[in-house]
Amino acid sequence: METKKSHIALIQWKSFRLKIFFEGILVGLFAGILVVAFRYLLEKAELLREHIYTVLDVNGSGVTFLWFIALILVSVCLGFISHIVPMADGSGIPQVKGIILGHFKMGWLKIIIGKFLGGVLAIGSGMSLGREGPSIQLGAMAGQGVSRLLGRLRIEEKYLITSGASAGLAAAFNAPLAGVIFALEELHKNFSPAVLMSAMAASLTADLITQQVFGQKPVFNFHDLVVLPHNYYIYVVGLGFICGFLGFLFNRTLTKTMDGYNKITWLPKTFMSAPALILGGILGFFLPEVLGGGNKLIDSVGQANYGIAILLIFFTVKFIYTMISYGSGVPGGIFMPMLVIGSLAGAIYGNMLIVYFHIDQHFFNNFVVLAMAAYFTAIVKAPVTGSILITEMTGSFDHLLALIIVSVTAYMVSDILKTAPIYETLLARSLVKKNHNIYSGWDNKTLIEVAVCLGSKLEGKRIMDIAWPPHCLLISIKRGEAEIIPRGNTKIIVGDYLFALANENESADIKEALSLMAGTAQTME
Repeated sequence: METKKSHIALIQWKSFRLKIFFEGILVGLFAGILVVAFRYLLEKAELLREHIYTVLDVNGSGVTFLWFIALILVSVCLGFISHIVPMADGSGIPQVKGIILGHFKMGWLKIIIGKFLGGVLAIGSGMSLGREGPSIQLGAMAGQGVSRLLGRLRIEEKYLITSGASAGLAAAFNAPLAGVIFALEELHKNFSPAVLMSAMAASLTADLITQQVFGQKPVFNFHDLVVLPHNYYIYVVGLGFICGFLGFLFNRTLTKTMDGYNKITWLPKTFMSAPALILGGILGFFLPEVLGGGNKLIDSVGQANYGIAILLIFFTVKFIYTMISYGSGVPGGIFMPMLVIGSLAGAIYGNMLIVYFHIDQHFFNNFVVLAMAAYFTAIVKAPVTGSILITEMTGSFDHLLALIIVSVTAYMVSDILKTAPIYETLLARSLVKKNHNIYSGWDNKTLIEVAVCLGSKLEGKRIMDIAWPPHCLLISIKRGEAEIIPRGNTKIIVGDYLFALANENESADIKEALSLMAGTAQTME
């Protein structure tokens, strides 16, 4: 019955796209409310944390001891959440990628509760983690929840999960366009018209809700940016080279840190986050700027006249504390911390240009903004998302050319250094664990969608001449607005969308094989 309904949906493609467009609005509404509540509680938790440190400065060691006891109790709570809802651990973006690819199954309500509570506790208590990854997973689970409550098809559910993830990023950053591009570039890996329609509807709806609560102002305060002259673009390329190397260093250090945590056997899982929380408690007295996600630190870097020495301290401590915080495995992302670290690298670079190359100080903030995009691109390997995201977050499209140049440069350097995309790496690590959340033994049918890219193995070949993966059946080809029933002599061309039927327990392997053939897969070094 599921297969028959899926085939009918493909035949009625136009009405299907319209249907998921309106369902995307519903997903955006649900995801927007959820992420807005998450952001609101995190802001209140940050204010509470700042107030606590003010009280501790006044009242001395007795109250300070109680604060560290409270941090250990937070660690116990986080350990309990990780035990009950293991799929709520970490960023959440690898888990979303996993469910879209067919590797994981998730109970949407359980994940929402675990991620929401765990994220508020971990980030609110000061760990160097971001709200954006959790917001994306919350949005994706909102999409799955809408699908399950409405009794939608599995192929439809994957579109709604992708749309929910798009809405989650849009609501987290006040960046609807970046949410859509992220869904297409990073999660779905192709510019499917159906994904574009539903993701756009979800992102705009979630952003509208966010603006009602947090206003229309950009997340970062860089209103005084002046357009960078073309003769400064040589410095932009130099910044791209530096950020490409720093991105390689970030990914390599993060994986090594996680390996180090896996080797810890003397510490019970319940207390695995206790060292990071205690370290954060100490940093709260001496360097509170590095606690939490760090968006206030980005604003202060752009507005305050920090010297190179203090910027180096901020950079080093934020980098190390982010590794320690994320490595502990608690709910929380690296999205915002990587932007903060990137902004600090840009500030150091800009200061050095001013001191040693005597560039105009008015262009200092440009390098802060450009470094965020470049660093993000080097780590995530999503240059379009990085450029659009920073553009929306700073509220100016005047710097798009420089953003693209620095992002592409960082991407190329990262590629030369064989840096795997961080979320692909984290997903691969999750799959290695082979826990009970990986699909096993299901005999439900699902539809797989891949786009045929230029220069792929499928381009220009007839269906009868292709060695298709076993246990899959090609049932439809979408070429523009037309649907083609595949026959042996049907020739596949660039831009075709192929729909294949497969058993759900084999869908991840078949999806990977088809993606390699179609030229859409990313290989990890």
